[in-house]
Amino acid sequence: MLKKSVSALLLAVIFFGNTLAKDPVKGKSGQVIKTNNQDFVYTAKKMEGTIHLDGVLDEPDWQSAQVADNFYLVLPVDTGYPAQPSEILLTYDDKAFYMAITFFDTIPGKRIAESFRRDFVFGNNDNFLGFFDTFLDQTNGFSFGVSASGAVWDGIMHSGSTVNLDWDSKIESKTKHYDDRWVTEMKVPFKSVRYPSDSQTWFVNFSRQDLKTNEKSSWAPVPRQFPTASLAYTGVLKFDQPLPKPSFNFSVIPYVFSSYHQNKEANTDGWRNDVGFDAKVGISSSMNLDLTYNPDFAQVEVDQQQMNVDRFELFYPEKRQFFLENSDLFSGYGYGNAVTPFFSRRIGLDAPVLAGARLSGKIGNNLRVGFMNMTTEKTDMHLSRNFTVLTVQKKLFSRSNLGFIMVNKEYLNQPDTASLFNRVAGADFNLASANNYWNGKFFYHRSFQPGNPDKQYAEGVSVGYNRKNINVRLSQTSVGDNYRAETGFVRRTGYHFWGPEMKYIFIPNKTVLSHGPFAQLEYYYDSGFELNEIVNTYGYQLEFSNRMIFEVGMKDLYVRLDHDFDPTHVSDHVLSAGTDYRDQQYFIEYTSDNRKLLKWQATAAHGTFYEGDLSYIEGMVNYRYQPYANLSVKFTYSDFTLPAPFTRTQLLLVGPKLDLTFTDKLFLSTFVQYNEQIDNVNLNMRFQWRYQPVSDLFIVYTDNYMPGTWNSRNRALVFKLTYWLN
Repeated sequence: MLKKSVSALLLAVIFFGNTLAKDPVKGKSGQVIKTNNQDFVYTAKKMEGTIHLDGVLDEPDWQSAQVADNFYLVLPVDTGYPAQPSEILLTYDDKAFYMAITFFDTIPGKRIAESFRRDFVFGNNDNFLGFFDTFLDQTNGFSFGVSASGAVWDGIMHSGSTVNLDWDSKIESKTKHYDDRWVTEMKVPFKSVRYPSDSQTWFVNFSRQDLKTNEKSSWAPVPRQFPTASLAYTGVLKFDQPLPKPSFNFSVIPYVFSSYHQNKEANTDGWRNDVGFDAKVGISSSMNLDLTYNPDFAQVEVDQQQMNVDRFELFYPEKRQFFLENSDLFSGYGYGNAVTPFFSRRIGLDAPVLAGARLSGKIGNNLRVGFMNMTTEKTDMHLSRNFTVLTVQKKLFSRSNLGFIMVNKEYLNQPDTASLFNRVAGADFNLASANNYWNGKFFYHRSFQPGNPDKQYAEGVSVGYNRKNINVRLSQTSVGDNYRAETGFVRRTGYHFWGPEMKYIFIPNKTVLSHGPFAQLEYYYDSGFELNEIVNTYGYQLEFSNRMIFEVGMKDLYVRLDHDFDPTHVSDHVLSAGTDYRDQQYFIEYTSDNRKLLKWQATAAHGTFYEGDLSYIEGMVNYRYQPYANLSVKFTYSDFTLPAPFTRTQLLLVGPKLDLTFTDKLFLSTFVQYNEQIDNVNLNMRFQWRYQPVSDLFIVYTDNYMPGTWNSRNRALVFKLTYWLN
């Protein structure tokens, strides 16, 4: 009864939130041209001459271009204007559009630029970002930017404001520093973006991060509770002539690969040489076909390890390039780190990928489709498997959408006596009101597997309301005992969940920038609706004008174990299924001024833990010698004292990382991770030379050691060369 009433309430809020949305205004060709900032219009004139990327704005086309200036403050407050002005110019020809960025800076001191590394960390750099909604759906788009060091930023946008930076394009830029300003010229090929064939109007916004003043500003105003990437608050970009019709786009990235592997535990070693390729075929101006054969992901950055004191699997994000364009079409169903039918890391990490294809993009302005098919090779541990995903997403109202997904995992060449498969079908409604104040999700998924048992469902509702001073959310989830999404991520099954969240923010606009209380309540019930877990968090946060953050709070915890469990994951003893525990923990968190060359962040906690004691501290210390070197150390230390027969357990996870960026094309990173919980030391060194746009030489060395003796468990040396043919 509780579940039904909560679901009915949230569905009513979803309906109400969308009925409040304003009816969109459409242009002559049917495209939506209504935004919250529709009066902010930039008209781009077509070039008559040529632009030389040198950071000197002396070309006639720049002199005649419209100026986007008078930026509005977003942070620390969203009223007034920033202390230092900004100017953006834009023009285009038949092959690319060009931006000229001038950020005036007369405050003494170095401009803050962390490194030359592509896709820089936004909060660690003075930077410019541009956001382009080419299909006018206020949900998907592209982002291009540059930091004060000249490092470029490019990513695909989805979910209204999220930027996926693991996507690369062939943009070019040049940054030049003057005493009173820094200037960047940037060229973005039209082949790097998708847009309709009759396109002449996009949505756009320009953003500046100025760490000297601790101000963030944008050309079209954005409320402070939203990121400047919010596509609901873009202005309008009009080209004075229709854009060139998108031409057939075909590119291929072949690679050659050579590696030496040595596994001392298995007593094996040897060289492996291989070739493969990735290819992109532009089926239309908005539809792309990705192909891969014999892909290798050895150059992908190593995962940052986590200490696990939970009863469930840890979530690690996808970093492989093939899976990333339009990734929200496939991975945006359910709740990504809790229950989702498709999680691309399930493909290719336990067996090599033989080949794959992925079709994704838009049909018209309001329909997105995605299709993926991949096959893994047979190994000693697994049969060959085929993975197929089909997804369709239809835009509704102003910015909401309704999506359907089907996932099939099939074992190939299986014995006649077996029937091995797993399938999931589902539907998601994603709420996003026109003003972005309301957002949420409703989903229902069902799995299918041999024997077809009952209770194979997963469903959930989440609705949030976000204003300047208050942020509230109410969520509900139920997952059946027999729900299986083998190609997805499901932390637990056989439970019902509900939980409200609330945060209130006071904005005094003085030394303390903002402060206020927050609460997050989580209640879990078993399949019979018996309470079996509570995780309630209460706290108070203060943010200062220099962006230092201080937070204090407590956790109120209850759990009734449904299986034997060792909280340390290293003991010979367990807590018995059926036993229950009530604990309280107190925490304090501090984040230092991000502008300093030496900065740090730490969280410390102490309290009861399964009716024993737990103390832990985790955090990060970072020093940068800008823009050439960053040295960081991330650490977690836990001290458990559990009831007998457990003995005191102390666990350390520490990860020093040195990141060297010699130029914007030459990089070296060294990452060491000592994890006492899994009794391992991991060393990963990665050299990258980007000798041509999106064309790289990688040399990667990795080694795993036994702590104490320092005997190597396994090691590998990898050489990989890629080249983008377009």
